[in-house]
Amino acid sequence: MSTVVKIFSGSSSQNLAQKIAEHYGIPLGKEVVARYSDGEFQPSFEETLRGKDVFIIQSTFPPAENILELLLMIDAARRASANQVVAVIPYFGFARQDRKDKPRVPIGAKLIANLLTAAGVSRVITMDLHADQIQGFFDVPVDHLYASAIFVPYLKDLNLPNLVMASPDTGGTRRAGAYAKFMNSELVICYKQRVKPNVVDRMMLIGDVKGKDVVLVDDIIDTAGSITKAGQMMIENGATSVRAICTHPVFSGKALERINESVFEEVIVSDTIPMTCESPKITVLSTSKLFADVILRVHSHQSISTHYEFSTML
Repeated sequence: MSTVVKIFSGSSSQNLAQKIAEHYGIPLGKEVVARYSDGEFQPSFEETLRGKDVFIIQSTFPPAENILELLLMIDAARRASANQVVAVIPYFGFARQDRKDKPRVPIGAKLIANLLTAAGVSRVITMDLHADQIQGFFDVPVDHLYASAIFVPYLKDLNLPNLVMASPDTGGTRRAGAYAKFMNSELVICYKQRVKPNVVDRMMLIGDVKGKDVVLVDDIIDTAGSITKAGQMMIENGATSVRAICTHPVFSGKALERINESVFEEVIVSDTIPMTCESPKITVLSTSKLFADVILRVHSHQSISTHYEFSTML
């Protein structure tokens, strides 16, 4: 007898989880979250999980309650005798804390990995980690997907005549370089120096963008200060047009205001984090079909390696 798949959602990813379940062909599982007057909460599954493959979808962007809710749901599913409990984390929060960059700070990404393992997760499925090495923080399998599966076809359909891929900082060079190689385009890099997190002191351009259609590639847009400054610099250096693609639209502080006032013709993002506000400059592409396919492959013990190569994502 084959194992039944159950897909559930935490509070932060209801819309995406609903789309994933629809693509998979099953209804989204039933769960409720009881809340006490002091703020304590308790998730509860409203259907049997015994012997089932349980996939819990929850992005762990702030507040920290999203992480705690995911941990409680994993623990509840494990105690309900689920066959396996898989955490589907479209946006893996605290991933920017992947190392000690100064004395007396935590490695937050490692701590989150430890907490997930301690809660009893069997496997983790996530997308565009801020640092690839975070996969090694886990002692359970990690399926690391790439949003290029949805961004590359969209870029090809734009048919930009003088495409140049760009990285808004040196840390994203490898990511932008992969896009440039696949799209057979040139690559330019922005070199920036920060005085503190989310504050850029100065920025300079490495490469030529005169007469080019520039597409900046990043995994996270937080306050949008760096990316909009990079876009402005492209125009000042003679670019014909500037766009940006970003997997995780954190969009904190004045991010939307900065994007709306920026030189960008379009900012293309995924739905790993739900958009709470609309903007004429923002295009949202859904990751739901990709996650549904990977859930099917994980459940049926099929290879998902085809999702790791640009050439097989089209």
